[in-house]
Amino acid sequence: MAQTFDVVVIGAGPGGYVAAIRAAQLGQKVAIIERENLGGICLNWGCIPTKALLRSAEVFHLMHRAKEFGLKVEGASFDLDAVVARSRGVAKQLSGGIGHLMKKNKVTVFMGDATLPKAGVVHVTSAKGVEELTAPAIILATGARARELPGLEADGDLVWTYRHALQPKRMPKRLLVIGSGAIGIEFASFFNTLGADVTVCEVMDRVLPVEDAEVSAFAKKAFVKQGMKILEKTTVKKLDRKPGVGVTAHLEDAKGTVTADFDTVISAVGIVGNIENLGLEVLGVKIDRTHVVTDEYCRTGVPGLYAIGDIAGAPWLAHKASHEGVMVAELIAGGHPHPIKPGSIAGCTYCHPQVASVGMTEAKAKEAGFDIKVGRFPFIGNGKAIALGEQEGFIKTIFDAKTGELLGAHMIGAEVTELIQGYVIGRALETTEEDLMNTVFPHPTLSEMMHEAVLDAYGRALHI
Repeated sequence: MAQTFDVVVIGAGPGGYVAAIRAAQLGQKVAIIERENLGGICLNWGCIPTKALLRSAEVFHLMHRAKEFGLKVEGASFDLDAVVARSRGVAKQLSGGIGHLMKKNKVTVFMGDATLPKAGVVHVTSAKGVEELTAPAIILATGARARELPGLEADGDLVWTYRHALQPKRMPKRLLVIGSGAIGIEFASFFNTLGADVTVCEVMDRVLPVEDAEVSAFAKKAFVKQGMKILEKTTVKKLDRKPGVGVTAHLEDAKGTVTADFDTVISAVGIVGNIENLGLEVLGVKIDRTHVVTDEYCRTGVPGLYAIGDIAGAPWLAHKASHEGVMVAELIAGGHPHPIKPGSIAGCTYCHPQVASVGMTEAKAKEAGFDIKVGRFPFIGNGKAIALGEQEGFIKTIFDAKTGELLGAHMIGAEVTELIQGYVIGRALETTEEDLMNTVFPHPTLSEMMHEAVLDAYGRALHI
């Protein structure tokens, strides 16, 4: 006998579980289906455990700088197993917390695989057998997984995805990271800090290719200074695997093909949506390059069926998924939420130095036809940054010269992933340069650089 709900959510990642909570808050009877872990990839195998690893690397890095701060640390070392155990413990703690939130909000949890035999019906297959759920509203939040290119497939031994890298069998000595997006560069930063000889291979003409060109250039210099080898406009054509020995990578650039030997490879070449075996084709759901096509309200075109998060396309960010989950839950409950504006969603990369951005890059703003004003302020000009011993980095702002609209903001340096939200709020409130100039920023803080970068765009910077 079918169980009836108002809303069924498929996938309990940061999009799905948040959608379930908000729907329940709005008085809906909600079920959520998860085939692996509550919290999804982000909480269990992505955002959270990687940050735990990177925090360990950051502390290790500071230990080696102790003398700069008048401190003494002798024989600094690390225990990789203990570092990984801490990371997994953090993920486990938060995953358990999601279970508590489901109970608190009276969301019924089904652990198993979901299929959609027809509109408004979901089958859940588990060890119990097949259970049928019905609901007038179904939210797809099945997320995505690592993309694997032919010949570069992960084996868990010599070639890793992010999952293998989160629970490494060994400390790499010579590591090749394929792809310099957020995932690739974060693992490159982590293992490089712990002493691996790291090479990063990027097919595009610069590392962190979605970021502003100035940020990419600054990041490359910082990575090279830290000992990484950066290969741009380079493709990994083939991997010759030698079990128990290592990998010979065939690397091709404009000059031709060369080979290089590594003991470990991490493939971080993007993601693909988890759209298989759901029955979407039968329902008539439109798919574009492994992602479900939706409108600005995450509607799929099939009545009562919505798609949120990574399965619904870029930007592939947990906070975007969560916000979409809330929006869709409110829409289902009869509300009138504002649609998501991708251009106002911040991107954060937790390498060293950190990178954060929101809105248009300078190049994109020019391409869009804007007459722009650009401001910059360096960390070296900020008292708090100098006191912290974090003098490398800068903040860049881009304004529409005609209206004063903040078109974009780009940062690289210590704690910029925390600072960026100030500009995100500014864009949401349609703040102009005058509003930002007239805002009093506390001293001494890193946030003062945000003020100075705005002032600089209009020739009014005070400390440079």
